[in-house]
Amino acid sequence: MKKLLVVYGILIASFLMYLYQYQTRELPAVFDQEDEKVQGEVEDTYVMVTFMVGIEYWKEVVKGFEDAAEALNVSVEYRGATQYDVNEQITVLEQVIARKPAGIALTAIHPERLNATINKAIEAGIPVVLFDSNAPDSKAAAFYGTNNFIAGEKAAHQMAKLVGNDGKVGVITLPNQSNHIERVNGFQQTLKEEYPNIQVVDVKDGKAEKLLSKQAAIEMMKAHSDLKGLFVTEANGGVGVAEAKAQLNRQIEIISFDTDKETLDMVENGSISATMAQGTWNMGYWSLQYLFHLQNDLILSKSKLFTDDATSTVTMDTGITVVTKENVGEFYAR
Repeated sequence: MKKLLVVYGILIASFLMYLYQYQTRELPAVFDQEDEKVQGEVEDTYVMVTFMVGIEYWKEVVKGFEDAAEALNVSVEYRGATQYDVNEQITVLEQVIARKPAGIALTAIHPERLNATINKAIEAGIPVVLFDSNAPDSKAAAFYGTNNFIAGEKAAHQMAKLVGNDGKVGVITLPNQSNHIERVNGFQQTLKEEYPNIQVVDVKDGKAEKLLSKQAAIEMMKAHSDLKGLFVTEANGGVGVAEAKAQLNRQIEIISFDTDKETLDMVENGSISATMAQGTWNMGYWSLQYLFHLQNDLILSKSKLFTDDATSTVTMDTGITVVTKENVGEFYAR
């Protein structure tokens, strides 16, 4: 047992160094556990909590969570709000906390309103990590997700390429969710600093709904007859905007987010010019790995990792890739 802990201590130290040095790129599939494995008990249950549980986006995240559970010999459950509703997600999270799981992986529908409930879990001795959408002022131990500011930067460069470095563009987003705020900030700042001839004429709330995003796009295109591009920060909205483009018979460049089949099909047929592919499997896999190591005292807690600033959070950028018609085939059935 002593030898096992020494070996795993070395592995964990290497992992922490990797976290610190990590830049945007693909992650290795698993730890090297061929010779020595640290495993839990099947009765140890870790829970993933999301919102809008029925959408395709979460499938790869859950798959990564389940793959990590298989490697670690623990059990996992998937729970979440059925709607895009912060109060419903808080209720679900409260119910999960009451069951005292071994750990919770959570994507925060709002960057601040879940803080009290997240902190309640931690104070009850339940480790919490965040993925995909952060609550940076909470006491959660880690965040695994896209560097959304960089994603916005990449979308801006792609948009500039598509519109010839000149013209009017717009944005349709979710203005109260941290990951979408960062995407918009990265997009706008990059255009302002590097492409001064491109003007962002409007930013509208699509509420992550196809029909509302479609209506927002129609309004924007009618208000700006010379609009050349639209950046949409989530997949449902991207599909809705593509439908608006077809309805008005407009030649407009659309950059969307994520790689659900409908979005990929629209990239393939040219309705959407490009979409941003996130490392969703990585989010689920590494979230459970970190929770397991916290629960089993195989890794230092956040407060011990950061002696000067106990509020700091371990973060890992799980990667972003621009998907166009040229490489879209690589993203089907991933």
